[in-house]
Amino acid sequence: MSTTKPELVLIGGGHAHLGVLADWAKRGTPDAACTLLTPDRHARYSGMLPGIVAGRYEPEDGFIDLEALAARSGTMVKFGWCAKIDPEGRTIVTESGANLPFDICSIDTGGEAQATGILGQDSRLLDVRPIGTFLARLEQWQRTLKRRPNHIVIAGGGAGGFEIAHAMRFRYREHATRISMVSGDAGLLSGFADPARRLARHALQQADIDLYEDDLRIANGRIYAGSRLLEPVDGIIASFGARAPEWPRESGLRVDDEGFIAVDRHQRSVSHPAVFAAGDVARRMDRHVPHSGVHAVHTGQTLAHNLACAVEAGDRLHTYRPRPASLYLLATGQCRAIASYGPLAAHGRWAGWLKHSIDSRWIERFAKIARAV
Repeated sequence: MSTTKPELVLIGGGHAHLGVLADWAKRGTPDAACTLLTPDRHARYSGMLPGIVAGRYEPEDGFIDLEALAARSGTMVKFGWCAKIDPEGRTIVTESGANLPFDICSIDTGGEAQATGILGQDSRLLDVRPIGTFLARLEQWQRTLKRRPNHIVIAGGGAGGFEIAHAMRFRYREHATRISMVSGDAGLLSGFADPARRLARHALQQADIDLYEDDLRIANGRIYAGSRLLEPVDGIIASFGARAPEWPRESGLRVDDEGFIAVDRHQRSVSHPAVFAAGDVARRMDRHVPHSGVHAVHTGQTLAHNLACAVEAGDRLHTYRPRPASLYLLATGQCRAIASYGPLAAHGRWAGWLKHSIDSRWIERFAKIARAV
């Protein structure tokens, strides 16, 4: 009888997999040979990115040491990108051409940047994604410009674009830099309740950020919000959310109409039950769960249990059930934030303090585990 342990591979160091590693460090690793495949040693916590851009935090404040966290959880790390998987032959192919066998795998690589696909090529365009390299690309853009920018356009009207707009305003608060936000014709914070949207519009006015609730377009090298010319523009920062990568579809995994990995209520591929997926790369087929760091974080513990259950060939899988409403804290500068919870919303320093407290405690949670190595 073979005593070889099954191979369990985590592909990517997204927020859900951080939760998996933390859970394994606390409760013990499944009875498997566990491996994390990631291109980077550190994971960037997206919730602190606007604060880092604004200069309130140091760049390293938003980092989580994946290698140390994996070591604490008894997981081996292999550095590299996943290029595709063979779900039938149960093999992962890295970008270097190496093959990594698995019996069970979980995918949490996040989505991909889509700004150029929507707007086209422009040397002034910076996509927030991939988040891990955004700060370096922002600094490179600033060095190339060789002066303080006169006009920056934020493309995208969601929570990410709203926070980045305020972060850029704070970053250049001592200069007469014009900040414009172009939300798209769906409007500002289209998925939020009206009270939060009203507070957000007021916060933009208070920060002297121009809002255009129209689609951004680039035509003949010139930037427009609808029919309105916005030039001259020094830089465009796009926060459009993530598009699905091509490799899951090309690998033969079942995907939805947009290319995201189709998973059931247990985060398991609906076509290949040995494959699990979570975060921005996946989409639940049983119910709507928005692509959001809030949900990815909470999915981690459920995913950890289900992966252990899969190793043991058990059937007592858990389901992540989002609460009827989630608390969102949107930074607005000057240590303030908008708190949004379902139909309720408020704006103030207390919300900014709460956001700082939650973000800091979240980072410290993983740092404390990693330090125990």
